Amino acid sequence: MSLNETLMADLKAAMMAKDEIGKRTLRMLKSDLGKKEVELGRDLTEEEELTLLTGAVKSRKDSLAEYEKAGREDLAEGEREELAVLARYLPEPLDDAAARAAIAALAEELGVTEKKQMGALMKEVMVRFRGQIDGKLASKIAGSLLS
Repeated sequence: MSLNETLMADLKAAMMAKDEIGKRTLRMLKSDLGKKEVELGRDLTEEEELTLLTGAVKSRKDSLAEYEKAGREDLAEGEREELAVLARYLPEPLDDAAARAAIAALAEELGVTEKKQMGALMKEVMVRFRGQIDGKLASKIAGSLLS
């Protein structure tokens, strides 16, 4: 089942359950997916769907950080609730130890040993582990692994 089909089924369930946050969040995500499909003139691939989903998550995380910094707990709570809904559609995230092991193995596979090659490593990490490793965490781990 594609992400779009899953979203539609979950949106119907949220509507029946009168889950306003789930309904609002899923409608926004479904709308974003639809806009991208119209823009490209075709159905989205799984990778494109995941890219759009991770973008939505990143946007909400950034907003959450700004709201917390400004002391707007009311708005921050809304972002947390939307993040919880979106997180259900992301791949299972790797913990710090698993992320470190995955990045170390990838660095070895690519033959990356120096900090000046970190860009190539990060590019491949973000392709292979999209949605599983946060970019900031990956950058921190990669920086500590490379000499």
